[in-house]
Amino acid sequence: MDELLGPIQDAFEGQIDFHGQRLAEILSTVLLILSAAVSFVVGYIFKDIHLTLWIGLAGTLATAVVVVPPWPFYNQNPEKWLARTDGRAAGPGVVVDGVKVA
Repeated sequence: MDELLGPIQDAFEGQIDFHGQRLAEILSTVLLILSAAVSFVVGYIFKDIHLTLWIGLAGTLATAVVVVPPWPFYNQNPEKWLARTDGRAAGPGVVVDGVKVA
């Protein structure tokens, strides 16, 4: 069952790395500015506010489709976290006065 649910769970968790977050931010900014500029110019040329709004909405939806899902190209550089050197399993814990607290 885990083989079936694993890819679905990964898709919903939305794992992207730090470089992917930066790329998503840049893409969202550029795509929204481009769609706003195109919608303004087209609306100005045709003197139609409805056309302007529809083009702006289409650009916003296209941006959401590109940015919101965790596409694989957003996770090209995953972080390599350090493993414990003493051989024990890594887990949460804080040492207070020499005593490990969960």
